[in-house]
Amino acid sequence: MISFAVALALATIPSALGATFEVQVGANGLTYTPEFVNAVPGDIVNFTFSPKNHTVTQSSFDTPCVAAAGGARTGFIPVAPGTSPLPVRQFIVPESTAPIWFYCGQTAPVSHCGSGMVFAINPPAEGDPQSFSAFKARAQGQAAPTDTTPPASTTTPPATSTAAPPTGTQATEHKIVVGGPNGELTFTPSNIAAAVGDTVLFEFHPKNHTVTQSSFAQPCSPFASAAGAPGFRSGFQFVALDATEFPTFSLLINDTEPIWGYCGQRSPISHCGAGMVFAINAVESGDNNFAAFQAAARRAEGGSASTGTPSATTSPAPTGGALSTRASVGLTAGLVVLGFVATFL
Repeated sequence: MISFAVALALATIPSALGATFEVQVGANGLTYTPEFVNAVPGDIVNFTFSPKNHTVTQSSFDTPCVAAAGGARTGFIPVAPGTSPLPVRQFIVPESTAPIWFYCGQTAPVSHCGSGMVFAINPPAEGDPQSFSAFKARAQGQAAPTDTTPPASTTTPPATSTAAPPTGTQATEHKIVVGGPNGELTFTPSNIAAAVGDTVLFEFHPKNHTVTQSSFAQPCSPFASAAGAPGFRSGFQFVALDATEFPTFSLLINDTEPIWGYCGQRSPISHCGAGMVFAINAVESGDNNFAAFQAAARRAEGGSASTGTPSATTSPAPTGGALSTRASVGLTAGLVVLGFVATFL
């Protein structure tokens, strides 16, 4: 099984498969190898995690070691020595050529970010005030831990799962099944409550679905914050009818604000318009409850179809900016392996 924790999204779907970049996390000490890549929207960055326990967490140039609000985050990925295959989280580059900055949130026994363990996509060239070298130097000069820090090494959980960092209470993993063996256009369960530190694991079943963040006001459209930051998106996850292993995508819950989402498949009909939506921490006592959200989705896009999107029986096209998990790797994918597509997808 694969899973991923994450957090980014694209408003459009690339028309063709992009390039794939392989990045090793912690394979050569406290580093990402390579430390940066130059990519275009739709390209995929696969983060392969080596022992011991690292993260890929989106930040900003000004505060390199502080998690960006609403940014992509894998969560801590503990990897035991000798693990094979190594866990992977996948990030799909969103529809922007602006630099994207990341760091490792591990702070035990020392701050990995403060030691220069940072990464970038599309940093300006050397000599620019915001070059990668300038970003790294800033991290080394102002490291500030923002992730709850688990032990620097651990043998649990197994490498094929994603765990939230330990807190004072035991975190819970909530499983949501996406689709079903008989073509169900559902998330099961579709409405859950989750505490801070919990993980929500989406398990994809036939045929071809997504987990895409939206908003109560626009249930069938990808979410973007007031500042333009995209929400999480798993990308299309094709699952054969005879599949026995299922790709997963996971989200780490950072607060108790309502989270709204939908399936982005629109062929032969809109899955969102058919009511394939979900909610996390919806306030059922208010007007913005799950039933109202689902009804709004059906009104907004009920039964509509679209051209140019993956069909329910074809292999998936990647969507943008999210950490995710790849079923073949075993993700918080949620990067594929989600997730950092996560959200990484």
